[in-house]
Amino acid sequence: MEVDSPRSYYEGDRTMKARQNGIVQPLLTDLYQITMAYAYWKAEKIKDHAIFDLFFRKSPFQGEFTIFAGLEECLKFLQNFHYSDSDIEYLRTTLPSSIEPDFYHYLRHLTAKDVKVYAVEEGSVVFPRIPLLRVEGPLIVVQLLETTMLTLVNYASLMATNAARYRIAAGKQMTLLEFGLRRAQGPDGGLSASKYAYIGGFDGTSNVLAGKLFNIPVRGTHAHSYITSFTDFAELRTTKLKDCSSGQEVDLVVQCQEYREQLSHLLLNTDPNEASNGELAAMISFAIAFPQGFMALVDTYDVLRSGLLNFCAVALALNSLGYKAIGIRIDSGDLAYLSCKAREFFEIVAARYNLPWFAKLTIVASNDINEDTILSLNEQGHKIDCFGIGTHLVTCQRQPALGCVYKMVEINNKPKIKLSQDVAKVTMPGRKNVFRLYSADGHALIDLLQRSDEPEPKVGEKVLCRHPFQESKRAYVVPSRVEPLYKLYWSDGKLTAPLPDLQQVRQRVQDSLKTLRQDHKRNLNPTPYKVSVSKDLYSFMHDLWLQSAPIGELS
Repeated sequence: MEVDSPRSYYEGDRTMKARQNGIVQPLLTDLYQITMAYAYWKAEKIKDHAIFDLFFRKSPFQGEFTIFAGLEECLKFLQNFHYSDSDIEYLRTTLPSSIEPDFYHYLRHLTAKDVKVYAVEEGSVVFPRIPLLRVEGPLIVVQLLETTMLTLVNYASLMATNAARYRIAAGKQMTLLEFGLRRAQGPDGGLSASKYAYIGGFDGTSNVLAGKLFNIPVRGTHAHSYITSFTDFAELRTTKLKDCSSGQEVDLVVQCQEYREQLSHLLLNTDPNEASNGELAAMISFAIAFPQGFMALVDTYDVLRSGLLNFCAVALALNSLGYKAIGIRIDSGDLAYLSCKAREFFEIVAARYNLPWFAKLTIVASNDINEDTILSLNEQGHKIDCFGIGTHLVTCQRQPALGCVYKMVEINNKPKIKLSQDVAKVTMPGRKNVFRLYSADGHALIDLLQRSDEPEPKVGEKVLCRHPFQESKRAYVVPSRVEPLYKLYWSDGKLTAPLPDLQQVRQRVQDSLKTLRQDHKRNLNPTPYKVSVSKDLYSFMHDLWLQSAPIGELS
């Protein structure tokens, strides 16, 4: 679980207490990172200086964009990076006995003070092959950061992207609530899901701890078990509620039964006794507990013949005492049809009792909703105001992993390239900068990778942009705006740039998405966004490729 760290960042002229997950520590890594560290140490590579890029090769969910998230957690990890006495003792008992004692002494005093981290701003739209983080520093230290950094970025970015896609599918006006804690991959997965769903565009969560830790609005109603726990009115220990105006206590059961009888003829023209008394008793009980926030689950038995009828009866009884119900949740069945019928019921009641607000009661839909479900419901013409989304959101069922990688691109000022028969896995060597070039209409046009010693592209000047691997794919671009994507966030053991709060990161996501053309964001067959390299980087990369690749011999 998350705990308050005793350390703090320096952020401009104010100090910000860091809240860090207690299990994010140097031992949250793969064993081979530590065995490599020893091998580096044994080879006397302590003073070697390396640069690693953290990036991904393909955007998730068959889409063409990704939301970068997890940067703040990476920086907290750097701030608290050290091996405790118990860590060292554990490693002594776990690693081979041949490891020299001086190595453990070296580890015990290791920190991230000599590391530099350049990164894209958290919440930004990013694309394949663009390094999200450029990590520079002592080889052993930056190698030891790999697994933990990937852990902190991979799921965070995947989750934020998934949430952003749901927001795009649902539209700006729809309320989206994350209900996934019970289906998440463990408690830490649940907390991360709530945090990054909110960043990606969701409006709230059912996760109470996430609400406390991250200041995310929390929302919830009740479960089917609350409805089924009542059988009849006789089980109600309390039946009275105070009138808001007079303060007089009124028997809610009597009023609800009277309203239900009226409504059964108005809405269904049926016998009111067909509706469940146990359900009505449960709703009365819940309304007495929460008269200012009454929202009820209406599909425990039958939405149309029982749930909606009972809900409307209780809502009218509350209204007569000066309270306004909030709405309903439907958790099964034909959501488009049932939401339309519910809205129809509400409008009839609003007209019959002259209560305009009743027609606008909130309709929440849940029940294994995914992105395709939302798009389908939109086509059917639903009347839903809010989606409660759990399993498909937090588990990212459509694609469970983003696949970020962390690759060395330079050591001791010597660029390095990793080759592969799969061209997609060939790395781009050397220290690089990234720029986003914008068209005259304000949309992002292309991302350009350059060698770090190249001059920056300039507004109004022609730039040759090349596909990294396909020689014939190239184009000139005359940018109307040039945005450098990297900021230095960590140097000399401290934060070097202000970190935005969660609300600012959330807004950054929406602002960044607005810079993309609609065809890049669409659900079906989106247009690929172009990521290119400069002429110098293209030539440099391919020359190094030829130098590094072995020459075969035919016989």
